[in-house]
Amino acid sequence: MSTTLPNQEGLRPVRVPDAEKRERIVRRVARELRDGFYVNLGIGMPTLVANHVPPGVEVVLQSENGMLGVGPYPVPGTEDPDLINAGKETVSELPGTSYFSSADSFAMIRGGHVDLSILGAMEVDEEGNLANWMIPGKMVKGMGGAMDLVASARRVIVAMEHTTRDGAPKILKRCTLPITGLKVVDTIATEMAWIKVTPQGLVLEEIAPGLTVEDVQRATAATLSISPALKEMSR
Repeated sequence: MSTTLPNQEGLRPVRVPDAEKRERIVRRVARELRDGFYVNLGIGMPTLVANHVPPGVEVVLQSENGMLGVGPYPVPGTEDPDLINAGKETVSELPGTSYFSSADSFAMIRGGHVDLSILGAMEVDEEGNLANWMIPGKMVKGMGGAMDLVASARRVIVAMEHTTRDGAPKILKRCTLPITGLKVVDTIATEMAWIKVTPQGLVLEEIAPGLTVEDVQRATAATLSISPALKEMSR
């Protein structure tokens, strides 16, 4: 699958493959990792951040199902079915990895020991409200740990595609789906932009190569303020 975005002249559409979108998003988010951070990666796209920790940066990845010290995805053929993340994907372990109960895991989260939570979203709005756990009328497997993570982590980054597969905005003036947390999102990372949530609203700080501010605003239902230091997202 791919998404069609307008090019800089707004004349010929540019098709962005899903894999390329995800790669751009997770690489940009990974640049926010700092030495000594304890980080929780949400199910889905955020788990890919584990493969893009910058060289020389040491972080400890926590999985809410009871693992501290999650490593990158394993090399094919070396998978251990007993080592899984919260999304039930096989992962690797790093030296010093520890294992514990779900109760201990959530004690870490609720105790404020997670420096950064990176998770996906169905909707985010201009106040930093987040909806990411259910769509009414569709099967719900459970709310997971998102509500605890967004309420307790010191910083919350949402990593998601900018629009739905139908092209509808996911960054809204007000969330329409059931809320996960109120005013909890600090930053939104998409394939189109890097957006900071402030008390005054959403500030566009970085923009993907080949796009204009108008392109991003057309794909966004909420009003964007433009940072005076607006720059291009790194490739």
